[in-house]
Amino acid sequence: MKILSVNAGSSSLKFQLYEMPEEKVLISGLMEKIGSKDSFYTIKVNGEKVKKEVELKNHAQAFEALVEELKTNNVADSLDEIKGIGHRVVQGGDYFDKTVVIDDEVLSKIEEFSSLAPLHNPAAVTGIKAAFEVFPNAVQTAVFDTAFHQTMPKENYLYAIPMSWYDEYKVRRYGMHGTSHKFVTERMNEILGRCDTKLITCHIGNGASISAVVNGKCINTSMGLTPNAGLIMGTRCGDIDASIIPYIMEKTGMSPKEIDNALNKESGLLSLTGKSNDIRDITAGIESGDENCILAHKIYVKRIVDYIAKYYVEMNGCDAIVFTAGVGENSINTRREVINRLGSLGITLDEEANDVRVEERLISTKDSKTECWIIPTDEELMIARDTLELI
Repeated sequence: MKILSVNAGSSSLKFQLYEMPEEKVLISGLMEKIGSKDSFYTIKVNGEKVKKEVELKNHAQAFEALVEELKTNNVADSLDEIKGIGHRVVQGGDYFDKTVVIDDEVLSKIEEFSSLAPLHNPAAVTGIKAAFEVFPNAVQTAVFDTAFHQTMPKENYLYAIPMSWYDEYKVRRYGMHGTSHKFVTERMNEILGRCDTKLITCHIGNGASISAVVNGKCINTSMGLTPNAGLIMGTRCGDIDASIIPYIMEKTGMSPKEIDNALNKESGLLSLTGKSNDIRDITAGIESGDENCILAHKIYVKRIVDYIAKYYVEMNGCDAIVFTAGVGENSINTRREVINRLGSLGITLDEEANDVRVEERLISTKDSKTECWIIPTDEELMIARDTLELI
């Protein structure tokens, strides 16, 4: 059975077509800089990758390009062979706690929650509507970033704010990256051979979050109402004193929108280094003695360690710590610095094992009190699995 996974970001669209249940990738692609004149996309099929520079004015055009590539590359005799399409949706509020088949009511709810994810949910809606037109007979599913975190207890998702804000406006901790946290949790439990586990899953990329997972269920996560909470990220500030916002507005006259833009797109590693939010550039800067890069990475690592330590105590121990996503899978130095600062918990790094990128591997020593693993994430495969299950 052929199933298409669609992952629409604020200015991107990623897709993979699978033969299920074999989980064989038939074609994959990534559209980038949607809405910009320098937009482009890459297609990978039969091991060959091709880049095409084409203006994609919006997500509707990106989806049209996706469909055209499916036809051109002959990955199916007919588009009717595609029986299911799974869509990644960032925000499902407290209404969706699992993947669901999309109908009019579900689509309406996704649009309703756009106020909580204004850059992402509308893009997902565009992709969903386009998919219904092109694939009217396929089962369409919504896979929510927030669903995995809906098992959090109230003490972990409520804020100490006027309760009317929660009752009327749904202001609470939701968390993100749930599809990724779910994927690596399931894989880690497979490796350990049991489900009664306590895990700390670290999705560390340009956007980053850490979750505490007990017996396969999330009990806490670092992101909040929006993705700009918790860890320091590429361009996001993460946790800050809330009073900074009115203070800077009063001093500068900045509008709420300008403040939001500064905290989401002009902060994080980009602001601390003064030049880049890319961990590769920062690593090169550290090696050349750039003091800003050295300091930025120290602050970055410290925040990661803070959350790991917090969740370790909350769960009264931990069976495994998992590193995933762009930085977690690729940055040898970041993993080293994080694990070396966990020595007081009896956690020790195997330096030789850690010298690897994008490979599933145990990177802690045999006598480490807690195992540390790299597990490459695959959100598109998780989407395909959930879609297949519903079909």
